[in-house]
Amino acid sequence: MTTNSSPQLWLYDTTLRDGTQREGLSVSIEDKLRIARRLDQLGIPFIEGGWPGANPKDVQFFWQLQEDPLKQAEIVAFCSTRRPNSTAATEPMLQDILAAGTRWVTIFGKSWDLHVTTGLKTTLEENLAMIRDTIEYLRSQGRRIIYDAEHWFDGYKHNRDYALQTLEVAIAAGAEWLVLCDTNGGTLPHEISQIVQDVVRVTGELGTGDWGLGTRKDSSQSPIPNPHYPLSPEETPPSPIPQIGIHTHNDSEMAVANAIAAVMAGAKMVQGTINGYGERCGNANLCSLIPNLQLKAGYSCITEDQLTQLTEASRFVSEVVNLAPDEHAPFVGRSAFAHKGGIHVSAVERNPLTYEHIQPEQVGNRRRIVISEQSGLSNVLAKARSFGIELDQQKAEAREILQRLKDLESEGFQFEAAEASFVLLMHEALGDRQKFFEVKGFQVHCDLIEGKETSNALATVKVAVEGKNILEAAEGNGPVAALDAALRKALVNFYPQIATFDLTDYKVRILDGHTGTAAKTRVLVESGNGRQRWTTVGVSNNILAASYQAVVEGLEYGLLLHSQALAALKASS
Repeated sequence: MTTNSSPQLWLYDTTLRDGTQREGLSVSIEDKLRIARRLDQLGIPFIEGGWPGANPKDVQFFWQLQEDPLKQAEIVAFCSTRRPNSTAATEPMLQDILAAGTRWVTIFGKSWDLHVTTGLKTTLEENLAMIRDTIEYLRSQGRRIIYDAEHWFDGYKHNRDYALQTLEVAIAAGAEWLVLCDTNGGTLPHEISQIVQDVVRVTGELGTGDWGLGTRKDSSQSPIPNPHYPLSPEETPPSPIPQIGIHTHNDSEMAVANAIAAVMAGAKMVQGTINGYGERCGNANLCSLIPNLQLKAGYSCITEDQLTQLTEASRFVSEVVNLAPDEHAPFVGRSAFAHKGGIHVSAVERNPLTYEHIQPEQVGNRRRIVISEQSGLSNVLAKARSFGIELDQQKAEAREILQRLKDLESEGFQFEAAEASFVLLMHEALGDRQKFFEVKGFQVHCDLIEGKETSNALATVKVAVEGKNILEAAEGNGPVAALDAALRKALVNFYPQIATFDLTDYKVRILDGHTGTAAKTRVLVESGNGRQRWTTVGVSNNILAASYQAVVEGLEYGLLLHSQALAALKASS
């Protein structure tokens, strides 16, 4: 838990630049704006928006934020140093940076002599001039500078003296932050710790002249640069000694550990992305870093109220970029506080500390009790309570539910992923399952058209509702879509709320593939009503029969939720 005296860390989010370099991830201008505003709400102080001029999308993004700025965060433009054998003042890409209108600019430069001579094909001296000239020019235009030392750790290990020279030049030119980048993601935590400690020690000697730089014009001792501090072109940065930041990649699955090691060694800025998105194996995951640093290590990153928004922010970003959320992600995953083993559930019911390292509510998540064939009676009782159903473990109904669960899962059902079906199962065992409708039968006819990827399907259903038999037919793009449409058509006049239900996901799994086309099939159907989502399951040797089970229960559970909501509203009025 953080206090007013907790040491401050500055978070720097690069989801909108480094994160979008992930393979298969693409965002529109509107997507970027939505994510930026969500990160602003989360309390992130620095948000890297992209590379102005690299593409029209980033240019438009920065222009729109000039018209409608963020509430508290600093939006940061990103760019490289000028090209070899030119001048910063005549560099077109730096003019695009200035046009973006940001107060802060992140400039990256080469730290590794291998990259200078092989990648840039220039001399080590010219690389130093590129760093100095670029930072000095942007400073002369009133910009504040974060210097990203690319490939820092590899460069340091290969040629320490030259790597430190690049930082020396950045400091002299006016950089306020020196961010050490593990660009290839291959460094281990103990190396990170040792190298960061060395850099902190060396930069701390800046004022003594040990680097030959003397002291800077401003002798104030502000410990951390204020991100909102305004500068005019003739001013020097507010702190004479730049602070150290860390930027890690996950190629060795060490990004989070390496970032924490750097903080423990003296880094004051942590760069990362939401959900760890990034090129190759990704960047340091802020959704893990923030709670680890704040709840475990005692640093102040964001407010406690903002921390409770972390899970929601993680899922929001995954939704916007159209990537399925990692259900098993630490802290924010749906399974992060899920308990399946009977012994675990029993212990957690008595005291959550037995199997939970933090309270899930601290990061906006929640505890879940998972139901499966491995469940004990404690799982069933806890799961029932989570849905407002009180079971008496001394009565036969509780053990009947447990036995029914185990029998069905042995047949291929999976209720840990289909909680709505389990709720209906419990109501069935208790004898209070509402019969909103009864399907008397259905038929599905498909026309497969050669040379076309899609097929037209016609479904006919006979449904009994309120003592009336309803016969309806509907077409769909495939048999499941047609069946779903026919059921809705038959029921919507009796239950208008069905018009708000959507079938949002459909998954099929073959359970015993060795039997070929006679294999048993499990179908999971996710439905929603705009506010809630629920999943139902069906199992059969016939894929249409399995789909029918899941689709019908999805509609039934949606009607149950609506009925319960009406009852609660009536009780409160």
